[in-house]
Amino acid sequence: MTTKGRSHRLATGGLIDRTQPLAFQFDARDYRGFAGDTLASALLACGVRLVGRSFKYHRPRGLLSAGSEEPNALIELRTGARREPNTKATVAELFAGCEAYSQNRWPSLSFDVGAINSLFAPVLVAGFYYKTFMWPRKLWERVYEPAIRQAAGLGRASQEPDPDRYEKAHLFCDVLVIGAGPAGLAAALTAARSGARVCLCDEDFLLGGRLNSERYEIDGASGSAWARRVEAELSSMHDVRILRRTTVFGAYDGDFGAIERVCDHLPVPPPHLPRQRLWRIVAKRTVLASGAVERPVVFGGNDRPGVMMASAVRTYLNRFGVAPGRRAAIFTTTDDGWKTASDLTRAGVSVEAVIDARRDAVAPKEACVGRTWLGAQVTDTHGSKSLRAITIRDRDGNTTRLSVDTLAVSGGWNPAVGLTTHLGHRPKWSDAIAAFIPGELPRGMSVAGAAAGVFSLAGALKTGAAAAGAAAVHWQTDDESTGVTPLWSVESRSKAFVDFQNDVTTEDVALAAREGYRSVELLKRYTTLGMATDQGRTSNINGLAIMAALTGRAIPEVGTTTFRPPFTPVAIAAMSGAHRGRHSSPTRYTAGHAWAVERGASFVEAGDWLRAQWFATPGESNWLETVTREVQAVRSVVGVCDVSTLGKIDVQGADAAAFLDRVYTNQFSTLPVGKTRYGLMLREDGFVMDDGTTARLDSDRYIMSTTTANAARVMQHLEHARQILWPELDVQLDSATEQWSQYSIAGPRSRQVLERLLQGSLDVSNEAFPYMACAEFNWGGRTARLFRISFSGELAYELAVPACHGDATIRALMAAGEPLGIVPYGLEALGILRLEKGHIAGGELNGTTTAADLGLRRMMSTRKDFIGRVLSQRPALTDPQRAVLVGIKPVDRWAQLRGGSHLVTLRTDPTLENDQGYVTSANYSPMLGQWIGLALLVRGRERLGERIRIYDPLRDGDFEADIVDPVFFDPEGLRLRA
Repeated sequence: MTTKGRSHRLATGGLIDRTQPLAFQFDARDYRGFAGDTLASALLACGVRLVGRSFKYHRPRGLLSAGSEEPNALIELRTGARREPNTKATVAELFAGCEAYSQNRWPSLSFDVGAINSLFAPVLVAGFYYKTFMWPRKLWERVYEPAIRQAAGLGRASQEPDPDRYEKAHLFCDVLVIGAGPAGLAAALTAARSGARVCLCDEDFLLGGRLNSERYEIDGASGSAWARRVEAELSSMHDVRILRRTTVFGAYDGDFGAIERVCDHLPVPPPHLPRQRLWRIVAKRTVLASGAVERPVVFGGNDRPGVMMASAVRTYLNRFGVAPGRRAAIFTTTDDGWKTASDLTRAGVSVEAVIDARRDAVAPKEACVGRTWLGAQVTDTHGSKSLRAITIRDRDGNTTRLSVDTLAVSGGWNPAVGLTTHLGHRPKWSDAIAAFIPGELPRGMSVAGAAAGVFSLAGALKTGAAAAGAAAVHWQTDDESTGVTPLWSVESRSKAFVDFQNDVTTEDVALAAREGYRSVELLKRYTTLGMATDQGRTSNINGLAIMAALTGRAIPEVGTTTFRPPFTPVAIAAMSGAHRGRHSSPTRYTAGHAWAVERGASFVEAGDWLRAQWFATPGESNWLETVTREVQAVRSVVGVCDVSTLGKIDVQGADAAAFLDRVYTNQFSTLPVGKTRYGLMLREDGFVMDDGTTARLDSDRYIMSTTTANAARVMQHLEHARQILWPELDVQLDSATEQWSQYSIAGPRSRQVLERLLQGSLDVSNEAFPYMACAEFNWGGRTARLFRISFSGELAYELAVPACHGDATIRALMAAGEPLGIVPYGLEALGILRLEKGHIAGGELNGTTTAADLGLRRMMSTRKDFIGRVLSQRPALTDPQRAVLVGIKPVDRWAQLRGGSHLVTLRTDPTLENDQGYVTSANYSPMLGQWIGLALLVRGRERLGERIRIYDPLRDGDFEADIVDPVFFDPEGLRLRA
């Protein structure tokens, strides 16, 4: 709602710059504010009181506070790629051209269809989602789930890539001061004057905290003027760093996390600056001066726009020069609330009444109010989209209706103790202030000011200076009263809200108590109390107090929920900093990458590596056509593939053979020099970890090959075995993946290509260099290695050279093979070649398969021990009902088989109970002229020749297939031994 034609901006006063007017928009309407405004203060000055809608009931909501604890004024800030939902209008610094939109409403903020939810309030109680949407079951996927997902969430995230830059930085200091209110400024100044390196962090763009919101005087000057003097002195010291717009969001083991909103107050960040910067701060000592949050009182209609915290009213009056309304009332249980009456009167706002729930309260002499009720309570509010009147119940039970447009509420203060608890410490209850205060503190931390439960200005200055080491305070201030009598809730017939954002009412808390959810953690999760973006800073204590009253316990017995970082929301982009997109991890290129680019390769990410996926030629219309050509070329002529990304580990030492016997399931100590053997490696739990070949170059030297994906994991596994399990073995390991380029030359003419390339440097005839042979030799003045191994099923070799010669080698290979029709092939063709031969890869090496599952039980030696042997014999891993590797051929040759498809017995329903397994790898086989695949199927080896149903509901796949042997092509292996 907007107060038409009336500005609420005071003629004078405030800390805004009235010489710099700023134009902005809210819900596509034009408004004007000033430099120094927040979006909330500017909207309030323009008479905008309705700023949002609640999550569940879509009730109209206005500003409740003036800080980061705000639960109501959540808006979408900016548009396009920079659109940011759930921004608190109370901390969003106004800038020229600012565009903001309300959220969680349709079609408009003023007329929200979702408000009809209030009619269903008796159903939408706490935990309703556990009790509803149960019947009929068939409506869950079609109706209930889509409706719930549509209603879930607040705001709309941009679907475009974030165009801004983010940074991460480290900061080291002697004293970290968190909060720049009076206590924080006193601590920072005291520490800085002693010569310490000081870092002062504050979430606001204006240092001073409550000094900017109150009419305090320090040493004869206004509180805000004193704050400017201290700020100037601190800024002049070279060992002091002031971080404005910076929230310390978490205390961790040895350091603190902080987010600096470097350019959030600008329309677009300058090219040289990040939008936000994530700080990791390491400090010898920490002074927590984070202040306190004023808590509301729970009463009927306490969520209506126009009901505000009393401290927020003073902030808008004294800092921003804005009168929240024309006719105000104050509902207080503290001495602090009376200050609001004085400030309102001074600003020319009519104070119709002060309702003090304390019977023995004494009104200040300077208070100038219409009426004073002592021992009375506000029981209800009235109005549609804005406050129009309140109902007051006096000490005798009589009710009075009073016409007001603003109600300032003061229920006491809750110290911001979150950072004291992030390392597992618990707060303790203080009866003196009716709130939790810090208990045991993290090492090196001290607490000052309101965060410690000291609410007077003099006390804040004194404790701040003392926390920094000063023996005495020399600043002069006036005395003030900070008395409080707790009042948690008022009995009312109307809905009384505990958690404003999540629409948690007193009735919800009572329901949780009746249904047994009395533990504070269960209360939180059952009712969603404290789970909103404000993390319960305005609601938790009230909720605990209400639960305590319902269960006959004291508040300390109820306890508190666990405080966890971050204290305020932190953008994921800030967490990653510059490490996102292509910069999230280094891109690794093989030595032959430039050559592949020249040949027109399409690339795919394989871990950090960029590998050629296929090499398209002119006239080819799709990837399948290209890959089919590459596979057929390898099967009929010869092809070359860059396999440099496969892991290469150099294993040396007198005990190298014994070491490999212990990490592989099969034996390598019997492997002759000059030979290669396929090996299988298990994890300690008995599941397959990796496979690959290992070549013996000398009696004490082996070259191990691993899969690309598991190269680092295998190296870590081997180092653990070498250093921890068997440190007595004489064996050394070296990861040599990046040091060697390796190329697979496969096909019937591969030997001819090598003979032309090597020019007699090595005899590669079948007699001199048979299948599984290996050699290290001199080729043209450089060391080279040749392995006769094949995962394609063809006559094949792998040639390895130092990486510095990798580019020249692939070009030489192509030149030598050009007369023979050599074709480069990529990762996709390599996958099809291995699939046709039934070789396992990533889809089968998924961490849940055993050697027996993959048909490799014969590789598990019974003559030696090895890692994983004992646990691989567990009953669950040897169960005959386990899914094992089989081949799959669709009956319809044109049916497209896809990985992940489920296997279901014919003539049974495709349900979880009837699931028999799934397809692990699938692709089109040019040699068979149809799609084929490997699968893990229950009792698969017993079912060869059986027909099964392939079910893939997400991709509309439903057809029959034959269960076959996993080796589809050349099962005798004649071609690779040619």
